[in-house]
Amino acid sequence: MGEKLLMKGNEAIAEAALRAGCRHYFGYPITPQTEIAHYLAKKMPELGGTFVQAESEVAAINMVYGAASAGVRVLTSSSSPGISLKQEGLSYIAGAELPAVVVNIVRCGPGLGGILPAQCDYFQAVKGGGHGDYNMVVLAPSSVQELYELTVEAFNIADRYRTIAMVMGDGILGQMMEAVEFKDKENIEEVKKNWATTGTKMEREHNTVTSIYIQPEVLEEHNRKLQSKYEIIKEKETRVESYNCDGADIIVTAFGTVARIVKNVIKMAEDEGIKVGLIRPITLWPFPIKEFKKYAGVPKAFLSVELNAGQMVEDVRLAVNGERPVYFHGRMGGMIPTQKEILDKIKEILQA
Repeated sequence: MGEKLLMKGNEAIAEAALRAGCRHYFGYPITPQTEIAHYLAKKMPELGGTFVQAESEVAAINMVYGAASAGVRVLTSSSSPGISLKQEGLSYIAGAELPAVVVNIVRCGPGLGGILPAQCDYFQAVKGGGHGDYNMVVLAPSSVQELYELTVEAFNIADRYRTIAMVMGDGILGQMMEAVEFKDKENIEEVKKNWATTGTKMEREHNTVTSIYIQPEVLEEHNRKLQSKYEIIKEKETRVESYNCDGADIIVTAFGTVARIVKNVIKMAEDEGIKVGLIRPITLWPFPIKEFKKYAGVPKAFLSVELNAGQMVEDVRLAVNGERPVYFHGRMGGMIPTQKEILDKIKEILQA
C-alpha cells in the first residue's frame, strides 16, 4: 500500500475515481454527496478531464450515456431524489450495455425527505428502479477505506461486463472522515472496447449504440442476452463478509453503516453469553444467497437491521427459504439504531 490520508468519504470516492482512470464526471449538487462534485471540479481539469455541472440530474445521466458510448470511464453521483430522476437514463444505459459508475449517498425519503442517512433506496437499486428487465451491480461499502476500494472496483466491473455499477453508501459514510490507505498503483483492467463510437477512420463498419429493438423477436433475444450476462455476474461477482456465524445463537444481517454498529453489538452480546453472528452483504445485487443458505440451519433466527421500513429483509427471507424465522428491526427519517436497542431486539427474539 502507499500513502495514508485522512479523508471524508465523499472525497475518497472522488479520489478513487481519478485513480481508477475516470476523466469524465457529469452531475448536479445535492446533499449529502456534494463534496464528490466539489473535489472533482477542482481536480478533474488539472488532469485534463471533463467536469460538467449539468442543468439537472436528467441532463447529467444522459451525458453519462454519451460519454460511455465513446468508451471512456465515466462517473455520476447524486443522492436519493437525484437518483430517482436518473432512472430512465439508467434503464437506457443498461439496455445499451454501456459501462458506467453511479454513486448514491442515500438520504431520507420519501419525497424530499431530509439530508440525514438512510438505506431506503435498497429496492430502487437492487430491483431495477427504472423500466424494463435489467440489473445493476450494487456495491455497499461500510467504511471510507471500502468507499475507495469498491469505487475503483466498480469501474473494473462496469468495463468487464458492460454494465452499470452503483456504489451505494449513506449520509454517514459520505460525511465521516477516516484514514484511507491508497495503493501506489491501482489494478485497472484494460478492456478492449471494440463496440465504442470512437470514429471509424474509414477502416471499419460504424458502431451503433442503442437500446431500440423494434422487432419483438429481436428484443426478446437482446433481453435473453442481458439475463445471461446477469447470471455470470451472480456467479463471479457476489461479495459478502461473514463474521462469528459458526454456532451463533442468532445471525444479524446488515450492510453499510449499520453493519459497523452490529459489530459492536456482537461484543456486548458476548459479555452476556449470547453468540451473535453477522452476514454483511457487500454486493446488494447480486445478493449473497449462497452465504445465507450455508448458515440457514445454524441460528435460532435471523434479524435484519436496516435504516428503512424493511427492504433487504425480503431478500433475506427468500435466501433463508423458511428454514429459520427472519425478523426485522429498522429506523427511519435519519434516526440511527443504538447498540442497546439492537441487543434488546436480539434478546426479545431469543426469549420468544
